[in-house]
Amino acid sequence: MSKKNKIEQQPKQEFIFQKKNYMFMFIGLACIAVGFILMSGGGSDDPNVFNPEIYNFRRIRLAPTLVLIGLGIEIYAILLNPHKKKN
Repeated sequence: MSKKNKIEQQPKQEFIFQKKNYMFMFIGLACIAVGFILMSGGGSDDPNVFNPEIYNFRRIRLAPTLVLIGLGIEIYAILLNPHKKKN
């Protein structure tokens, strides 16, 4: 067997993830980052004073929902098969 035949028999190497996977991964990371940014703040400079802002809608409902949506997008991006044939 010649050296040229050995080179031709090697399978073509390609990445597991394609551009579409990475696009969804970056969208998911952006959602997670926005969720954590919205969750931050609300503290008080004086530890003896209670600040009720820590329990507002943005920190209790919106931010965790965005983080969970971002994690769902990340799972979708990992499981997405860009090589799937359309019938």
